[in-house]
Amino acid sequence: MRAVEFETIPTVPTADELLDRSLRRAAAKKKLKINVDRANEEFVRAVAKAVHDKLENVVSSFPSFERLSPFYQEVTDILVSLDRLKQSLGAVTWAADRVMAIGSGYARDMRTAEETGRPRRQAVARIASVVHQVEDDLIYLNEARNVLRKLPHVNEDDFTVVVAGYPNVGKSSFIRLVSTADPEIAAYPFTTKGIIVGHRDIGKRERIQFIDTPGVLERPTDERNPIERQAVSAIINTADVVLFVLDASEHCGYTLDDQVRLLDEIRRIVDVPVVTVANKADIQGIEGYPAMSTLTGEGVETVLDLLLTYRKDTTQASLREPPQPETQE
Repeated sequence: MRAVEFETIPTVPTADELLDRSLRRAAAKKKLKINVDRANEEFVRAVAKAVHDKLENVVSSFPSFERLSPFYQEVTDILVSLDRLKQSLGAVTWAADRVMAIGSGYARDMRTAEETGRPRRQAVARIASVVHQVEDDLIYLNEARNVLRKLPHVNEDDFTVVVAGYPNVGKSSFIRLVSTADPEIAAYPFTTKGIIVGHRDIGKRERIQFIDTPGVLERPTDERNPIERQAVSAIINTADVVLFVLDASEHCGYTLDDQVRLLDEIRRIVDVPVVTVANKADIQGIEGYPAMSTLTGEGVETVLDLLLTYRKDTTQASLREPPQPETQE
């Protein structure tokens, strides 16, 4: 499953919005009945069905989280809590079933009742009470929907390069140079507030997928903020190869020793190749590491070619795009 499934989730109505729409729909059906008692019975059935169907639609519009990829499961849990989502969806399912039971029971009893106006009002009041019991769940689901629909599309079938490293080392700049992504670039830490995905065609039927992660700070997992945990999730669950970017100039604000310690941590937590490059080579390089400069473009295509050698799909070299000439400022 992909994030596109989150994009299709419709706005979740509040309790009052849901009840208002259902009552108006039921009132329209009631007008079609000439007999008052039959009209009241039809009204109760119509209200119950409309509310039930809308609540059921809320639940069914969310994907089955057990079928999501590990990446989407973990990111969803980080952003909105899978347990809370399941709890709210369960509460709404209960409300849908309860509303239908109330409506059916009252409508059945109204068939033999001497007066149907009072049970009609009682039925509507009880249905409204049930819906208001899950009002907080409806609000939460709509908030979760608004967050999840913004998740990027990550295609598990594409060869994926996750770009990692400390904040402000040039990860976003590299992604912008080699792919379709257009992340915000600025000279301050934590510019990247979420996961950015970009692609580059490397043949008629093949492309490489880049995931630009937020800056990951070297500290214990339980001390990392949600943005940093998203980065770790992306590294673990989506990468075919990790590109780790070092800044030897230390203009990023972190020492080279700290950056290398983070590199060692990432090597421990992934079982895919980790390619390490030194960015800002126009200022200072590191002996033994491939060098590039995302400022001048020097070495960027060379690094891209190096990454392509790790493709699991051994596509013929003739299908690859020829390297573009390096640009110099």
